[in-house]
Amino acid sequence: MSQQKNFTRSLGLAALFAALFSTGVAHAAEVEVDQKNKAFVHDGNKIEALTIKVGDTIRFKNEDPFFHNIFSLSDLKTFDLGSFPKGQSKTVVFDKPGLVEVECAIHPEMYMEVTVQ
Repeated sequence: MSQQKNFTRSLGLAALFAALFSTGVAHAAEVEVDQKNKAFVHDGNKIEALTIKVGDTIRFKNEDPFFHNIFSLSDLKTFDLGSFPKGQSKTVVFDKPGLVEVECAIHPEMYMEVTVQ
């Protein structure tokens, strides 16, 4: 291929990438929610509600010396992370807007609402 064709092709690819990455699309975030003292904890505070954006991931990390089993039976997002011990974490991507109720199958007092915007 000639230098002119390579240059033109490179310019075209550069324009395509610029268009794709300048659309203002925000990158998805990962939010850590700990399980500590049989509660959901975010940024060191016990929470019962959390607001995130579509496409965000929540990393559920067990900080208790016993197992947790985080799940949701919500129509919007159904999942069951299974039992996992202290120090382990599991993630869930929230890909649709709405309300998701999150619980622990082992500790019924653990309840949190996730609003996905």
